[in-house]
Amino acid sequence: MTAARKKPAATKKPTAEYLESPEAIAAVDDILGAIGLTHGTRATRRNTWNEGARRLVGKKADLAQKAAVTPKENPKPLFAENLSAAESLVHGFSTRTGGVTRVYRPHLPKNLGDLNLGFTAHDEPENVRTNRTRYLKSIKASRFHSFGMLHQFHSPIVRTIASSTEATDDFLAPAKHKADAMLTDVPGVLLTVQIADCVPVLVFDPKRRAIGAFHAGWRGTLARIVERGIGTMRRQYGSDPADLIAAIGPSIGPGSYSVSEDIRYEFSSQFAYVDTLFKDVYDLGPIREKYPNLFLTARAPGHSPLGPLLHLNLWEANRRQLMDAGLKEKNISVLEEDTAADTGRFFSHRAEDGFTGRMMASIGMSK
Repeated sequence: MTAARKKPAATKKPTAEYLESPEAIAAVDDILGAIGLTHGTRATRRNTWNEGARRLVGKKADLAQKAAVTPKENPKPLFAENLSAAESLVHGFSTRTGGVTRVYRPHLPKNLGDLNLGFTAHDEPENVRTNRTRYLKSIKASRFHSFGMLHQFHSPIVRTIASSTEATDDFLAPAKHKADAMLTDVPGVLLTVQIADCVPVLVFDPKRRAIGAFHAGWRGTLARIVERGIGTMRRQYGSDPADLIAAIGPSIGPGSYSVSEDIRYEFSSQFAYVDTLFKDVYDLGPIREKYPNLFLTARAPGHSPLGPLLHLNLWEANRRQLMDAGLKEKNISVLEEDTAADTGRFFSHRAEDGFTGRMMASIGMSK
C-alpha cells in the first residue's frame, strides 16, 4: 500500500509589519549582495546594549576594549573654504574615519577603526583619548594647550572665555561647563563642540579677532542660539556682523530629518520664513526607499499617497539666523554634508538608533 503523501506546510503570508522590519530589509540586502549589489547606508544595530542601563552586553562589550591590532591613523577632517583662507586660524570638522574605536562597526577590517571623540557609555575612555589626540593632529591643533569645551544640553546658553586660565577644560577628559555655545577673543584657545546630527556653526571675526562655536539642534535653533551668540560678540568684542565669516558643518540634512507637526508649529511662532524650512515628504517605506529602482511603477490614479513625513532643514534655519544677525550671505559657507545619509563617513544619532559615537567641530586662533 502506497503511503499517503504529506502535504507541504502552508506558507505564512508576510504581514505589512514584517515587510518593514529589520529582518525583511536584511533579507533584501542578502539577496542583492549575492548578485554583487550593495547599498552602503545605515545598518540596524539592535540588541547591542542593555536598554535599562544602556551598557554594552555580550560580544559588543569585548569590542569596546582596546583592539589587539591598532587601527591605522588616517583621520579625514573636513574644512570650510572661507575659514581656511583666514590668517592664523585653525578649524576643522571631524568625520568618523581614522580612529581606534571598533564597537560601533565591528565588521571593519582589523586595521581600521572609528574616530569616536565622545566619552560615551559604549566606548573605552582610553580609545577616546587616543582618538582626540589623533583629531588634534589632523586639524593641526596639537600646539593648543587651552581648550573651551561644553557639556551640551540643547540650551540657549552662550559661554564667554575671557582668558586662557578660564579655558580650563582638559581636552582628554569629559567637559564640565554646561552651555551650547562658546565665544572668545583670546589667542591660543581652541573652542570645540560635539555633534552626531545637530548643527555645528563656527564663526570668526577677522577684524576684532574673535571666534565662536555653536551646537544647534532643533531646540537650540528655535531658541536662536546662533543669533544670540552674534549679539554677544557685538556687545563683548565690538564685532560688526558684516565682517564675520561663518561655516555650517556636517549635520542631519533636510532629506533625512523628519519631525512632528508640533515642531513646525513652534517654529512658526518664531520665524516668518517658516515655510522655507519645512517640506512634506511622502514616505515610500524602508525597502522601497533603500532600493527605489526595484519599484518602477507608480500608484494607480485615485489611490491614496504614501506618507507624508514632515522634514526640517536645520542648515537653512541656521543660515537664515546668521543673516538675521547681520552676516553677509556671501560670508556664510554651508558644507551640506548629511550625517544621517552617510553613516560610512559620519556618526548619526538618528540613523543609528542612538548607538553611535560623537564628532567634533573646532576653531581657534593661533595668535
